[in-house]
Amino acid sequence: MPKDMKMKNKILIALAGLVVLVGGVVAYNWQKVERLNFAINLFTGAEQYENFNRMPELFPSDTMKAAQVPFQFGDGEAIALPATFEMNGASVDTETFLTDTDTAALLVIQDGKVRLEDYRLTGGRDVQWLSMSVAKSFTSTLVGMAVEDGSIDSIEDPVTKYVPALAGSAYDGVRIKDILQMSSGASWNENYSDPNSDINRSAKILAIGGSLDEFTASLKNELKPGSFNRYNSTDTQVLGMLLREATGSSVTQYMQKMLWSSMGAEDNAYWLTDSENMEVAYGGLNATARDYAKIGELYRLEGNINGKQIV
Repeated sequence: MPKDMKMKNKILIALAGLVVLVGGVVAYNWQKVERLNFAINLFTGAEQYENFNRMPELFPSDTMKAAQVPFQFGDGEAIALPATFEMNGASVDTETFLTDTDTAALLVIQDGKVRLEDYRLTGGRDVQWLSMSVAKSFTSTLVGMAVEDGSIDSIEDPVTKYVPALAGSAYDGVRIKDILQMSSGASWNENYSDPNSDINRSAKILAIGGSLDEFTASLKNELKPGSFNRYNSTDTQVLGMLLREATGSSVTQYMQKMLWSSMGAEDNAYWLTDSENMEVAYGGLNATARDYAKIGELYRLEGNINGKQIV
């Protein structure tokens, strides 16, 4: 091959490599821009239905695999939604209500059988959507399972028996029971419209990076534990830390082993994580509507689902 041809080939290869590198840098930074934009607008009222179904594309996450033997809801007699319903003394048009509330998935399950299943916008039977605080129900269930398997001795124990990193914080010496009941006494502001609230400061960690563990350990005590119930998402984050330390597994791994497979999940699910690979235990689960419904079915059947007593 002539020297000038070899030189041209080298130049082309170098240019191709540069294009790939630049493309990768642009894609990486665009993801960061999208992530930041989502976090900034999460509680502003901006439309989010085009984001809630693709959270693992925007944020780091861990995967739980569908069960090898999925539990399937049966098919019940189909029903239709009423044209209108009463709310606060007024008649409301059902279709208008579903549109105005950006409803993406609606399931009506009675006695273990699906009687209505309706998907809209970016929803779908196989689409994983962000749980928000539905994740709290899964996290607290896992705490009960950890007590049952002996990983946690008692919910009367102080959480710092298992999570010493919380010594000196609002959670120092606080009973697991008080944290489960959101009466930890930690100072907390969950005002979503306040950009400086604690919940918004926590959400920003996902946008710009950081440690939820460190954020949790920074909270200070305000009230006597067990004396006042106050909704506090970081109380549930503490339960995630408790599960990790007590079981020696990540929340993802423990839930896969103890709950996700056992209850017969039909699809994969994803836990959003922070920069340190800690799950957002208070709201970062992403799953399909039918698999979310299984936590309700599990409790309806008093812990027996998919032919097994799992809780």
